[in-house]
Amino acid sequence: MANHKATKKDVRQSEKRRDRNRYYGKTTRNAIRGLLAITDKKEATENLPKIIAMIDKLAKRNVIHKNKASNLKSGIAKKVNAMA
Repeated sequence: MANHKATKKDVRQSEKRRDRNRYYGKTTRNAIRGLLAITDKKEATENLPKIIAMIDKLAKRNVIHKNKASNLKSGIAKKVNAMA
């Protein structure tokens, strides 16, 4: 365990950040799952910008890599566009 005051503080901050990042990541994953479960194209098209914004925020906060964000966005856009 850390012995210096600053290192102990850094450990506390890291834990907070980790919990926050896990929360936002899990929330976004669930939102993506929910979007892909929708069968109505109109409803999915309305929800798509919200999900894309969530993914962009994760990439901005460095929770996920920007290329992964791009791959996720293009993948869900393809699936939404392919809906009948």
